Amino acid sequence: MTALGTAARRAALIAGLGASAGIAAAAYGWWEKDQFTLREESLPILPAGSRPLRVLHLSDIHFVPGQTAKVRWLAGLASLEPDLVVNTGDNLSHPGAVLPLLDALAPLLRFPGVFVPGSNDYYAPVRSNPAGYLLGPSNRKSVPRRVELDWRRLFTGFGTAGWINLTNRSQPLELNGVRLDFSGVDDPHLKRERYADWPAEAADAGKPNLKVAVIHAPYQRVLDHFTDAGAELMLAGHTHGGQVCLPFYGALVSNCDLPTWRAKGLTEWEHGGRTVPLNVSGGIGTSRYAPIRIACRPEAVLLTLTPRPA
Repeated sequence: MTALGTAARRAALIAGLGASAGIAAAAYGWWEKDQFTLREESLPILPAGSRPLRVLHLSDIHFVPGQTAKVRWLAGLASLEPDLVVNTGDNLSHPGAVLPLLDALAPLLRFPGVFVPGSNDYYAPVRSNPAGYLLGPSNRKSVPRRVELDWRRLFTGFGTAGWINLTNRSQPLELNGVRLDFSGVDDPHLKRERYADWPAEAADAGKPNLKVAVIHAPYQRVLDHFTDAGAELMLAGHTHGGQVCLPFYGALVSNCDLPTWRAKGLTEWEHGGRTVPLNVSGGIGTSRYAPIRIACRPEAVLLTLTPRPA
């Protein structure tokens, strides 16, 4: 065999191995997207003497009709008996998803809750080259024909169940003798955030309180604002934890300007001499056009808030 023929065979073998590896990775990612997990964290941030609060943080469900495994898992989360559910957006990934999603969440809607929207509550996802995320955050303004989703029905469903809409607004909620002062924003990924002050009665005489910021996309400008404004806890989603991660390295992208090492988990955000606990959920779903996760299993987060040391 000539040297040219040997080189051609070697190139064909390498190409075949690369294709096989790609198929194997895609098959694994398809499997992992349904390997739902619960991450548990504990934070000693409540006023001294308070009873613990169990907060279930949901984000990026990206629901598509027919996702039976996701439906069963979401319904099962009600067995955790949380004191509060916080939903940080991107619930939808299909025009027909609103009613089946509300059915799936029905067992959780009986608990107190708050929510803010993400871009995929307003607009359906579009087909795009996944490699584009490596170049920077996705740009919704570049999409020529956005399909609007039935976000009004989604918001009404949440509100009818008693969940508080924090879209560019604030509101207090008392739980277990502690007043939670919430302030939320519309999706920073769409540059829709408008800041509301903390609830006016935040200085209630004798009533212990905790300031909680609720955000979909954790852009640094928003985290800095809430840190400067006195937040004591910030909850966000959007990143999918990177969605495709490298083992022993982590996320390659965060789809915003958040450092990739913060793309999932509980960290401390620092700005202006203050530090605030920041929990970024790795999310529960994926875009319907990129239904894989690699080294980044879907998650809900159970935060147990406990009193500060005396």
